Amino acid sequence: MKHAMLYIHGKGGNAAEAERFRVICPGFTVLGVDYQGELPWEVAPQITAAYDEAHRQYDHIVLLANSIGAYFAMLSLQDRMLDKALFVSPVLDMERLILDMMSWAGVSEQVLREQREIPTDFGETLSWAYLCYVREHPIAWQVPTEILYAGGDHLVSCQSVERFAAAHGAGLTVLENGEHWFHTEEQLAFLDGWIVKGNSIQKSTSWNSSSRTDSVNQRAALSYW
Repeated sequence: MKHAMLYIHGKGGNAAEAERFRVICPGFTVLGVDYQGELPWEVAPQITAAYDEAHRQYDHIVLLANSIGAYFAMLSLQDRMLDKALFVSPVLDMERLILDMMSWAGVSEQVLREQREIPTDFGETLSWAYLCYVREHPIAWQVPTEILYAGGDHLVSCQSVERFAAAHGAGLTVLENGEHWFHTEEQLAFLDGWIVKGNSIQKSTSWNSSSRTDSVNQRAALSYW
């Protein structure tokens, strides 16, 4: 049996980030998806094509996605067969995130509808077309999923993550001292340990699209690993 891990990076990332996971995931061929663009209707076909190519060569595929990469992955692969999904600091409710950003910027739906695009002080451009696309393309996610979330994440709300975990029976691990971007030596060590644990579970169990795990909510500290 041939195992692959499909890695979907977040905004500002790249497929080369997959290199670090090759070291900690022996037995898996780690494939970084080198998608171009930032709009879901541009990115989704690229991720689907990358999965279809991998599916022709590998018997089992695990998904690893970071930040907005998790949203893109769910949008693209919700009807594909995956053994398991590992989500890091994931954007799980894109409509909620857009509405939150509109609130931060003091922009109403009516104003956004009229102006179509509005730059913000925090570096994001609000887009009416993007919001409409998200609403017109709901996601029905059925893949067994584990989530790693940081207690100091100021982009993705804890409520949205906990709501998703409860609705989908997903395992949830929270690194209380972490941030949305896992980048310090300690944070990366925790991330590596979490991925290794997730993959060891996957390879010792016969996962398929219909099997699910009980929801796990682990409040973790750095010393846990």
